[in-house]
Amino acid sequence: MRAFSKREIREFYRRLAETRPIPQTELEFISPFTLLAAVVLSAQATDVGVNKATPALFALADTPAKTLALGEERIVELIRTIGLFRTKAKNLIALSRILVERYGGDVPRDRAALETLPGVGRKTASVVLNVAFGEPTIAVDTHIFRVANRTGLAPGKTPLAVEMALEACTPAKYKRYAHHWLILHGRYVCKARRPECPTCVVADLCRYGAKTGPAELIAARAEAGASPRAAGGSEISGQLATRTLATSATMTSPCSGDGCA
Repeated sequence: MRAFSKREIREFYRRLAETRPIPQTELEFISPFTLLAAVVLSAQATDVGVNKATPALFALADTPAKTLALGEERIVELIRTIGLFRTKAKNLIALSRILVERYGGDVPRDRAALETLPGVGRKTASVVLNVAFGEPTIAVDTHIFRVANRTGLAPGKTPLAVEMALEACTPAKYKRYAHHWLILHGRYVCKARRPECPTCVVADLCRYGAKTGPAELIAARAEAGASPRAAGGSEISGQLATRTLATSATMTSPCSGDGCA
């Protein structure tokens, strides 16, 4: 697979930024602590599912102290619709206790400190640092791992390898929002089973060799019970989509690696 040039990388991010100038996380939160809690709850769960459970939880426990006062069993009742809810309830209680005892109830702005908290790994710490504190971290989830490998932007065999590659190649001016642009692109355009290549603004830069064509995409949407008009394009302008349709057919570069499935 031919590596991206610096010019292509800048253009890749410029186009994603054009579609979503100020992207936001889709998890709902009201403070650094509720963001931390929401990200912990989102492990092996969808943002939509987490957002259905957290309003009731945060109405009662929006600080570490209130979470401890609420208790593990009550938290279990409130998050029962989320996968692994018992383990996650234990983690929320345990991390809340640490935050109260060591940090005065505040969420630390430090990766090492965050990663000592129960239920918090590198990805969760990166999300909190980026969203709550504005740090230019890039958390690699399944969507970003797929986009980085499939497009050829930052190939890697592990999430950490992809993260390091993205850190190295992403221009400084785009790092603040790179995580959001890539995850939203993977979630809504560069989908796992059938990427929506005809409406992709970076299709002509992408190295993926098995791009979906318009006919295939229409068939896929019909299978899903959605009309082409309702399912297409989301936030992409007609001008960008037209440009991509014209150029995507010319791309024949092969794709290899874990993210090409």
